[in-house]
Amino acid sequence: MKPLKIEYRSRLPHIAPVGASFFVTFRMADALPQRIIQGLKWELEKATEQLKREKPPDYRQLILVEQKRFFGKYDYQLDVQPFGSCALKKPKITAIVKKELHRYDGDLYDLIAYSIMPNHVHILIDTVIQITDYEMIGGELIPVLMDEIPEEFEELYRIMKSIKGTSAYYANKVLGKTGITFWQKDSYDHYIRNDKEWNNIVAYILNNPVKAKFVKTWQEWEGTYLKPTLE
Repeated sequence: MKPLKIEYRSRLPHIAPVGASFFVTFRMADALPQRIIQGLKWELEKATEQLKREKPPDYRQLILVEQKRFFGKYDYQLDVQPFGSCALKKPKITAIVKKELHRYDGDLYDLIAYSIMPNHVHILIDTVIQITDYEMIGGELIPVLMDEIPEEFEELYRIMKSIKGTSAYYANKVLGKTGITFWQKDSYDHYIRNDKEWNNIVAYILNNPVKAKFVKTWQEWEGTYLKPTLE
C-alpha cells in the first residue's frame, strides 16, 4: 500500500484524511498585506496555545472553533476590500482557473462547487472517488469502497499543487509576466465532518460573490459553479 501523508505543515497546519471532502481556499500571492496575515496568524496561535495549555474537556472542539474564527476574519479581509492586482476578475484568467479545476473532475475528485473571486478561490471537492469502485446493481452503478487504497492515490496537497502550478503558468503567460509568484504557496483547507457542514459550505461558496455585493444572485457570477446534479 502507498504510504499516505494525511497531516502536514506549511504556514498553517493541515489534516487531510483519505477519501474526505475538502473545503479549500487559495489566494493570489498579493491578495493580503503581510501585516494582516501575520496579525491573524498570531491571534490563532495564541488562542490555540492557551487551549492546549489549559486543556478544558472540549478543548479540541474549541480549537476547531478558533480555526473557523480565523478563517472568517481571513475571508472577510479578502472580500471586504479586495487587495492586490485582483487578476482573477479578468475573464481570461477566470477561464484558466476553471479549466484546471475541471481537469481533474471525475478522476482525482468529484467537483462539487467553487467560486472564483477577484483575488482568491473557494472550492469543495470530494476525493472518495479515488477509493471507490462501482458495481452494476439493479441497473444502477453503485459505489463500493475498495479493500485497499490505490497505489496511485493523489493526496490533497498534490492535487492543489497540480491545480495551482498549471493555472499559475498559463495565467502569468496571459498577463505577460515571468518569474512572478501568482498563488500564495499555502492554502486553507478543512475536511468536511458531516452533512450539515457540507451543506453550509456549499451555501457559503455560492453566496461568496453575493456577500461581497458583486451580484444579487450567485448564478450571475461568472466564476461560480455548482455540480449540475445538485442544482
